[in-house]
Amino acid sequence: VVLSQYNKCASLRCFCQGANSYGQLGQGHVEDQASPRLSNIAALQNRAVRAISGGGGHSVVITESGEVFVCGQNNRGQLGLGRNTEISTLQHCPVLNRRVTSVACGWDFTLLLTDCGQLLACGSNAFGQLGVGQAVTHSAELLVVESLKEPIVSVAAGLRHSLAVTGSGCVYQWGTGLFSYAKRALSPHAVPSHLTSKVPSLVPGNINCTELHRVTAGAAHCVCLTEDGDLFLWGSNKHSQLTTTEPFLSSPTLLKRSLLDGEKVINVWSGWTHIVAQTESGRVFTWGRGIYGQLGRQVLFNQDTEQQSAGPGAEGRSQEVGLPAEVKDLHGATQISCGSEHNLAIVGGCLFSWGWNEHGMCGDGSQANVFHPQLVPGLRPLLIGCGAGHSMAKMCSVSSSW
Repeated sequence: VVLSQYNKCASLRCFCQGANSYGQLGQGHVEDQASPRLSNIAALQNRAVRAISGGGGHSVVITESGEVFVCGQNNRGQLGLGRNTEISTLQHCPVLNRRVTSVACGWDFTLLLTDCGQLLACGSNAFGQLGVGQAVTHSAELLVVESLKEPIVSVAAGLRHSLAVTGSGCVYQWGTGLFSYAKRALSPHAVPSHLTSKVPSLVPGNINCTELHRVTAGAAHCVCLTEDGDLFLWGSNKHSQLTTTEPFLSSPTLLKRSLLDGEKVINVWSGWTHIVAQTESGRVFTWGRGIYGQLGRQVLFNQDTEQQSAGPGAEGRSQEVGLPAEVKDLHGATQISCGSEHNLAIVGGCLFSWGWNEHGMCGDGSQANVFHPQLVPGLRPLLIGCGAGHSMAKMCSVSSSW
């Protein structure tokens, strides 16, 4: 989203909160912050910002002019700076005469999409998530994903896998992050090639016969939104995020529009184990895992499946029935962003947060999980973004509306 409101700003400010072990909040230190605190954005020099995003321990800012600024964890080269040292304030990342329009951050890798549809990647390639083949284990230099010959219009990064949509409506997937889920669920049958490939592999199915809008990814699931407002889902269904009884879907499967009261979807976002979708009337639906409050609403539980779904150490927890339901407090949201298990939204110009809060990423000064969207007082952001365990909000210090 390009924000024309920046033209009215005297100066930009960035407030961040949450996990900061690697300096991903850009505040010049490595202490977690449970309340919003100003970040050092001197490097931006009041440039208008197009997008902000984060991974497991790093943050990326894209300016309206297509420049890239980064900070945080860099042990696998995910900052694209040509070296592996961590930095705790934003630093310019040279992108060689390319204009970057969007970014997707995985756990320890970064994907950058340019205005000509070229895809650049850096960071860990341990699971083939960079799409450059298995010879590269990690890269601190930005690499071109050469095998994608068509211009890319949307890109997504999961925990250890990646997705891209081409201008002709094809979906590609790479990275082996879903392989173990698929092998268990599909045995004795072979795992399809798009779930095992370390270079972009065409995703099979009817999804390639429609006009595609964008992709998003969870830790082990995939989502694609069409221009007609339909959602296709595939991957792991461990937390009912695919709204099916099957444990795993190897190919894209249409989400029944009746589950969203018959409405078309205009945007979709994904955390690691939950999905958030907004319909044409402005309603917001959530589904998937909800034990940390990441669904923003009351959920139903099935005590019989709590151990097998939540895994070791999950005593006392239970697994929700994962059908989409509306979060009325988010109606009319103008922006939404998902971290691993927490979320931000702008509603009526105000910032709301909910979900996992162990590192204070919900910005309420505590570390208690937040089960319903709550107002983060005093902040009226223009742009929001999440990392796995941190939150970022851009705003201007002078605005005609405040």
